[in-house]
Amino acid sequence: MIKIRAQKQIKTSQGLERLDVDFEIKPQEFVTLFGESGAGKTTLLRMIAGLTSPEEGYIEVNGNVWFDSRREFSLPIQKRKVGFVFQEYSLFPNMTVCQNLRYALYDRGHEQAIDEWLKLMDLKGLENQKPDQLSGGQKQRVALARALVRSPQVLLLDEPLSALDLNLRLKLQDEIVKIHQKIKIPMILVSHDVSEVFKLSGRIFVIDKGKIIKSGIPAELFAHKISGKFKFTAEILEIKKDGIVNILTVKIGNHIAKVVATDEEVAYLKVGSKIVVATKAFNPMIFRL
Repeated sequence: MIKIRAQKQIKTSQGLERLDVDFEIKPQEFVTLFGESGAGKTTLLRMIAGLTSPEEGYIEVNGNVWFDSRREFSLPIQKRKVGFVFQEYSLFPNMTVCQNLRYALYDRGHEQAIDEWLKLMDLKGLENQKPDQLSGGQKQRVALARALVRSPQVLLLDEPLSALDLNLRLKLQDEIVKIHQKIKIPMILVSHDVSEVFKLSGRIFVIDKGKIIKSGIPAELFAHKISGKFKFTAEILEIKKDGIVNILTVKIGNHIAKVVATDEEVAYLKVGSKIVVATKAFNPMIFRL
């Protein structure tokens, strides 16, 4: 369980705003902080990690106090078991892949964790490569492995996939889902990609000008934006070409249905994608989430 209550003056594109939030994250929950740039999302991640402090507030992780302004207490950064993955990777350029992971170890007696995460992140064979010898996808895998090798109590993801192309982004989204299922710790994502948020998150906090204005599951927050006679969220089970159209087999709750879609509609869809199917004037419309 993570408890966060924080207040701080922040700079936004509209000028100074007051970050003022109070919320909890359940054990093993994957949540997303969603909102415009400058709303305070990254500042919140940095507060949890100890890279910046609230002016007033309280942060508790798994029953341990990490910050309490009333007691003037702030747990040092090196004692916070946090994994932090940045958009720009933030790897040490003068270190090899293995050295980057070793540097992040919380306990130097657990070096076997390095080999485990190298295997899990498909980085075996790249141990002695430096960041400038890696592709963007490989760099982000190293960044993820480095964040996880220290056995964190919470994983913070600050737009970690936004610099990658679509196919690589989708592949790493799948990897993040598997990681969450494996290590079962709270994960907090900052993202502007609605489809990414829908695929990864169990709950969303929408932040505007430093305030949480609403929260809920992705289907509740995003599906209402689509107009139509009726609409439902679904997961794609199969995409099959049939002449000039595509037949999507989709799962709606406990039911299976088939939907006709154009080539344009399925261009960025794949098995496992979450969609909204709506109708207007008897014409079905498909929206990727």
